[in-house]
Amino acid sequence: MSKKGYKGKGSTSNRAGSKKPVRNYTKDKATSKPKKTTGSKSGTDEIRLNKYIANSGICSRREADMYIATGQVTVNGKVVNEMGHKVKPTDEVRFDGRRINPEPATYVILNKPKGVATTNSDSKGLTVMDIVANASNARIRPFGRLGRNATGLLLFTNDDSFRQKFTKKGMDRLFHIELDKNLRATDLQKIVDGIKIDGKEIRVEDVSYVNNAPKREVGLKIKHTGNSVIRTIFDHLGYNVVKVDCVTLGPLTKKDLPRGRYRHLTEQEINTFKML
Repeated sequence: MSKKGYKGKGSTSNRAGSKKPVRNYTKDKATSKPKKTTGSKSGTDEIRLNKYIANSGICSRREADMYIATGQVTVNGKVVNEMGHKVKPTDEVRFDGRRINPEPATYVILNKPKGVATTNSDSKGLTVMDIVANASNARIRPFGRLGRNATGLLLFTNDDSFRQKFTKKGMDRLFHIELDKNLRATDLQKIVDGIKIDGKEIRVEDVSYVNNAPKREVGLKIKHTGNSVIRTIFDHLGYNVVKVDCVTLGPLTKKDLPRGRYRHLTEQEINTFKML
């Protein structure tokens, strides 16, 4: 954030490149099949067996290693126990007797509406998975979380390598937060300096008042994959969080993506993530 502070709604630029069509979950037909955007090359390049399994959407690479070690995976009719074994896309790979195929790496960004849960559970009412149900045939799932009443950008992917990379290093997310009262300058400075809560210091990447808005509106940048840390910070300082809106996610912004709609990432956006 610049010294002028976070500029609020609609202020972020689209650094990611060309536009892609957006989808509205209330209008998409169940039979629609949007074009998949992939981050992998086609052809006969060999890949590790655990990655092949993880790309199929069954489990993570670490879990795949366990299944391989226990003899639950066969390649061209033979049980493979070797860690690091490589396979070709044309090989017949079976997991627990069922043939599997690696899905192309798929990335979908959603501008999440309020009142929708970030979960796969049917007991939670409408979920983000319901909204992106027609986005892809790949078994994508959300990376990170937004609370039911939070809004803004939420990324979905089936790319296990992507998950491992950004779970480890974190991903910058800028939130527009509205509080129940003006944030005191002394409390803003406490957030800047780092707050210790229950013996653990919580630091943010950046924080400032929103330009041309009441002092109860704040821009906060964090690397956490969830947003519960936001409420933890302001609860500790004696404020109630009224609204949370994720306005940027890594290099992605909400520009041209209305609330409740989604789109596939462009090749340029995918490449930008790879360079982070």
